[in-house]
Amino acid sequence: MSAWMQDVDERARLAGTNKFELLLFRLGADSLSGSREVFGINVFKVREALVMPPVTSMPGAPAHVLGVANIRGQIIPVIDLPAVLGCKSEKKGFIIVTEYERSVQGFAVEEVEEIVRLDWSKVMSAEANAVGGLVTSLASMGEGEDTRLALVLDVERILRDVLPSRVVDADKMAIDMHLDLPEGSLILYADDSSVARSQIEKTLEKMGARFVAAKTGLEAWERLQTLAQEAKTAGHSVRDKVALILTDLEMPQMDGFTLTRRIKEDERFKEIPVIIHSSLSGSANESHAQSVGAEGYVAKFIPEELARAIKHALA
Repeated sequence: MSAWMQDVDERARLAGTNKFELLLFRLGADSLSGSREVFGINVFKVREALVMPPVTSMPGAPAHVLGVANIRGQIIPVIDLPAVLGCKSEKKGFIIVTEYERSVQGFAVEEVEEIVRLDWSKVMSAEANAVGGLVTSLASMGEGEDTRLALVLDVERILRDVLPSRVVDADKMAIDMHLDLPEGSLILYADDSSVARSQIEKTLEKMGARFVAAKTGLEAWERLQTLAQEAKTAGHSVRDKVALILTDLEMPQMDGFTLTRRIKEDERFKEIPVIIHSSLSGSANESHAQSVGAEGYVAKFIPEELARAIKHALA
């Protein structure tokens, strides 16, 4: 399964076109319904998918951690993803090695299926559709009512639940970077993960900043239009109303690169600083963030680094 990970440049070029690639896999039968659903992870977060290697059990390991595996000289934890999602798998035939928020881990799955290329407009927010939980969005892989759906996992929440020691909690960070925003001015941010939104809001609160949240790139774009109209009605420019925009990259309906490009191409908004805040690390993403006009790129999630980037962009 390593060949499909080689063309990184081609996948990087998808950024800004509102398209992405999803690795599809199965976890087994749901313990309640018995159904065998298809799940997905953005290919950009996947290092490789392998036939399950030997796994060494670790005494006292957290629940749902099978142990550790040696992947190309790196020792990584292996998470029992079927158990986390409440699925009964006949076997755990593959491991998906992923990189999230500066950490590497493996997810044991029953089987890996294929990679599909999708437009973010085909992805719906699970939270907005009253589903949520460990699923952040629903990807439609066809047309019509009978099209199959892939459940896109909220990996940030899964990692927080299974490996909490890897998560830097903004509550425990001493963030001495107060923002003196003009009266009535706020920060607009967008992120589809409930865990990420909680961390972002704790950071902004510690900085003394007012904020408005959006769960998707499209929702952020629509909120920006509303804020611009409110500012116009009050006789102000939108720049007086919105001090800064903070956006994730992977979001249903519209990704962060597309959102940033729209902002920078609009005369009303182009002077508003934009920071991209993502668990997708790497120089290719940082370079593309610059090409669409973003003033900063911060890898998730170190509260002090996020605060520093916000302070710098507003300076």
